[in-house]
Amino acid sequence: GRFVSVRMSQMESGISFQEIIRRKRDGGQLTSEEISAFIQGVKMANIQEGQIGAMLMAIWQKGMVDEETLTLTKEMMMSGEVFQWPKEWAGLVVDKHSTGGVGDKISLPLAPALAACGCKVPMISGRGLAHTGGTLDKLESIPGFNIHQSVEQVKKILQDVGCCIVGQTETLVPADRVLYALRDATATVNSLPLITGSIISKKGAEGLYALLLDVKFGRAALYKDLDSARTLAQSLVNAGNSLGMRTGAVLSRMDAPIGRCVGNALEVCESLECLKGRGPDDLKELVTLLGGYLLWMTHQSPSLESGQRMIAEVLTNGAALRKFQAMLEAQGVPTHIAHSLCSEKTDYFKHLRRAEYQTELQAPDDGTVLDVDGMVIATVLHRLGAGRTRAGESINHSVGVELLVDLGQQVQKGQSWIRIYHDCPLLSPEQKSDLQGSLLIGSRDRYRTSARVEEFIQPQ
Repeated sequence: GRFVSVRMSQMESGISFQEIIRRKRDGGQLTSEEISAFIQGVKMANIQEGQIGAMLMAIWQKGMVDEETLTLTKEMMMSGEVFQWPKEWAGLVVDKHSTGGVGDKISLPLAPALAACGCKVPMISGRGLAHTGGTLDKLESIPGFNIHQSVEQVKKILQDVGCCIVGQTETLVPADRVLYALRDATATVNSLPLITGSIISKKGAEGLYALLLDVKFGRAALYKDLDSARTLAQSLVNAGNSLGMRTGAVLSRMDAPIGRCVGNALEVCESLECLKGRGPDDLKELVTLLGGYLLWMTHQSPSLESGQRMIAEVLTNGAALRKFQAMLEAQGVPTHIAHSLCSEKTDYFKHLRRAEYQTELQAPDDGTVLDVDGMVIATVLHRLGAGRTRAGESINHSVGVELLVDLGQQVQKGQSWIRIYHDCPLLSPEQKSDLQGSLLIGSRDRYRTSARVEEFIQPQ
């Protein structure tokens, strides 16, 4: 088999793991054979954990040239199963990946909207870590929703419904699971080649025709400025295209939260509102923009504008909502709950848990809402139990905030501007002052509207 021959060639060519680590540590370029031997060593567990950690640190410090990054990504992808789809789905299998933000619930309405337009969306998603919320955590606030689906089940759901949102299967990119955990433990998370390898290997294993990356920049994003986000986007786009996926990216602003709700259960409610043709404008705009871009990338619409119109239509006419309801049922949600959540007039908290306590804070002055700092809100919610510090920790799905004002809105002193949902009886004075500090009120002439999406990077 392949693994035996790799191990043999390693011994025959005399490549030792120490030599590979030393070469990268000293700033050298690794050959394809060396990168392949390293990834096989990780997968087969015949390389020591200390050596993997040393290698990650060497890559973090010295970086990799494009060629090395592409080999790393490909070898990681090939370390496990790569999905194969029926021939008649050619050109239809798509996905979107976001680098994470606050209130970023785009995947929930987007996957069913794309399915309603004829796409197949095998969305393999992640959990929240640090201040960002994970798509899987949001969906798990719905009773019965099961993110664990076998490859066969995924195929069946795509055949019957057209979209699913699941966790990483055991067989998919096993090398990434090892490296991801160790990157966290060794402070090597923010390395361009390692981020690229991790994201694109998983998406490559999905067997996609087209992939759209939503790379965030701003206060509440991994990358604070546009230039560093663009560098990451370019690296991801290059790697995706080189693996044979049509890969494009948008660079989107992540300062204030997306929509009005932050927190797992509350974001499900807001996503359902979007799927019912309602909900906040900025959420609807992002879903239609990203969806329209993917439809254009797959040649299902002649232009970006017509793609956006197609997405807007399925959000308005209930087609995307019906796909979402079918996906919920296919992934284990009892039929009566799925039906109730997706019906026109419903009390979401009949099925989703509402936090024990709600506290509203008041605007300290008259004026215009100039800004709401999403990072501050996410940090407070994290402390209230909405997020996790370590992988595997349990979280409280009911904790969250609802903004009662929009950017650019006139407010009066004493008007409630935010509602916090929490399970501890009282918010601490520090939590209240942090949240109050996230609101910036000023004179109307200081308000500047800025588009969420700053730039597109086209597939090559």
